[in-house]
Amino acid sequence: MTDMTDSKKVENVIIIGGGPAGYTAALYTARANLEPLVFEGFQWGGQLQNTTDVENYPGYPEGIMGPEMMSQFRAQAERFGTRFVTDDVDRVELSDGGVQKVFLGDEEHRAKTVILATGAEPKRLGIPGEMELGGRGVSTCGVCDGAFFKDQPVIVIGGGDSAMEDSIFISKYASQLTVVNRRDEFRASKIMFERAREKDNIELKTPYIPEEFVAGENGKLEKIRLRHAETGETEEIEAGGAFVAIGHTPRSEVVKGIVETDEDGYIVTEPGSTRTNLGGVFAVGDVVDHTYRQAVTAAGTGCMGALDAERFLRDSPPPVEAHWMPGGEPVELAP
Repeated sequence: MTDMTDSKKVENVIIIGGGPAGYTAALYTARANLEPLVFEGFQWGGQLQNTTDVENYPGYPEGIMGPEMMSQFRAQAERFGTRFVTDDVDRVELSDGGVQKVFLGDEEHRAKTVILATGAEPKRLGIPGEMELGGRGVSTCGVCDGAFFKDQPVIVIGGGDSAMEDSIFISKYASQLTVVNRRDEFRASKIMFERAREKDNIELKTPYIPEEFVAGENGKLEKIRLRHAETGETEEIEAGGAFVAIGHTPRSEVVKGIVETDEDGYIVTEPGSTRTNLGGVFAVGDVVDHTYRQAVTAAGTGCMGALDAERFLRDSPPPVEAHWMPGGEPVELAP
């Protein structure tokens, strides 16, 4: 048990997740005097902890390193009274409008509202050099990092709409862009595929399977080794940047089967809000976002989740007076 929490207390709000969405929700709920408790996880900061330069977040004209920006988000929320637990939630017991329960092992924490900000993670190829060269030529976000590779040859790996969108965006900067797909057919929608194919500097290379990202003497990505899916022949292509665009996996495992999710695992929220199918439970950030997955959009939904939670507490808080802790001790309610 950390001295920052009290298991006998029913919190106003518990936030699960520590990226831009979770920290923004914490900032807003803290300034509303709701004294949020944030379980930020061991990998606090979300995907931005693995990002180098961030140049497209408003307010940082010179750019900022991803981990530094997340530290600033966290410090700002902490300034107004947010409490942080750097641990991963093991399980939850969520109800429709009742007192919500969050567990770290056998340690139980109760809350009137819960904001889910668990994020999503990009799918990986699992090949040599992929993780080692992250931030040094290998990326999973074309919109975030495409501009860093102006006038350089770039490779985008994938065959779906994400790959086509990344390719179209990055082609504005790259001298030459090669889309590598393991099949001859592309899963992308016809309109997205045609838009990419119409670009003069985009070439489609199929069916090839990436085998290794290779660094140059400067420690940055220099080339990619590919293997033909049918013949087995290998070749190497020079590239200043490589973008893995094979989709994302929402981190919704902890609420699977409890909160409504779609076929891809993203938490479903009511249109125009962050409300889930359970009263008092809200979801924000990349765990609900199929489309944008940007720090600024995640932060925006974090703000929405905080405001939705505040309104819920004002208009329809759960009846917590009759709840007792094991052993017959009365629950101490948050003010």
